[in-house]
Amino acid sequence: MKVRFVAGRIRVRLDDLEVAALALGDTVTVRVEWPGGGWTVVLDPAMTGVSGESGTLTVGLHGRLPDLVDGGEQGVELPGPPRVSVEKDYGPQHT
Repeated sequence: MKVRFVAGRIRVRLDDLEVAALALGDTVTVRVEWPGGGWTVVLDPAMTGVSGESGTLTVGLHGRLPDLVDGGEQGVELPGPPRVSVEKDYGPQHT
């Protein structure tokens, strides 16, 4: 998972294995740690909405997952704050 933070918005890009894991009902998590803290982004296919607490942002994909997994859509956008875009990022090896 690749995560980009911009003012008021977060962009998440997933490879095919991460999208497949979400489709199976698994959460997908990425964490960056440093001494005394860190940031975590959790994509949860069973939850709805965007919530944050203590350096962890949880993005609920319930109800939006079919559009991401099966649809012809490149991604989905969830209102925030922050607004979160979850996009498929399949390289040439995945086509």
